[in-house]
Amino acid sequence: MIPSPRRAELDDGPAEPHGRRKGRDFVARHGETVFNAAGRLQGDAPHTPLTRAGFAQADALGQALHALLGDRPALTLWASPTGRALQTLAVIAEHLGLDWHDARTDARLVEIGMGSWGGRSYADVVAEQGSIMLPGGALRCAPDGETYPQIAARVGGWLADTAQDQGDRLVVMHGISSRVMLGVMTDAPVDPLLGAPIAPGLPQGSITLVENGRASVPHHGTGLAPA
Repeated sequence: MIPSPRRAELDDGPAEPHGRRKGRDFVARHGETVFNAAGRLQGDAPHTPLTRAGFAQADALGQALHALLGDRPALTLWASPTGRALQTLAVIAEHLGLDWHDARTDARLVEIGMGSWGGRSYADVVAEQGSIMLPGGALRCAPDGETYPQIAARVGGWLADTAQDQGDRLVVMHGISSRVMLGVMTDAPVDPLLGAPIAPGLPQGSITLVENGRASVPHHGTGLAPA
């Protein structure tokens, strides 16, 4: 596993337009975790392990990508440094015949930071704060948590840093952060409620393919849609 040598701090503004990225991006959402199954907000927690269902979703991801790309494809592996993303990537890499140890990680790919809400049950936070689910399946920001513009800035920085990399990329990350990154990549309009572009939500274990700024979904997972 290779931590990215590139900048891991937040960027101050949007990156260059992303339709000019070289190669294709396969953006995958990790499988179900013990926090998902228990109804807990995990946010940017460093390690919430996959459940049996989560491993099955990762297995289906690997099968789907192998059907698309075949054995040992020329693919750079990227992941959020969280345990759930790395576990998902390990299963996918085995299907593809690629070495998990060659994968690169970058902290800018982590999930939305939930502040003091992180680790708590949805039910407890809702009882205290009211509904935290927004139209379209996005989450309200915690009072001391990360904002959507902050997510857009950090994932935009990663996109800018990798825009000229040769070849295709597989990126395993998270529900909310991947939606914002896909929104940035496809030049989606800024959501007036969130203050950042955001793509439609997909279930855990899904893959979105982005090529020349256009997105398609070659594999729908079977997990839950909320982060």
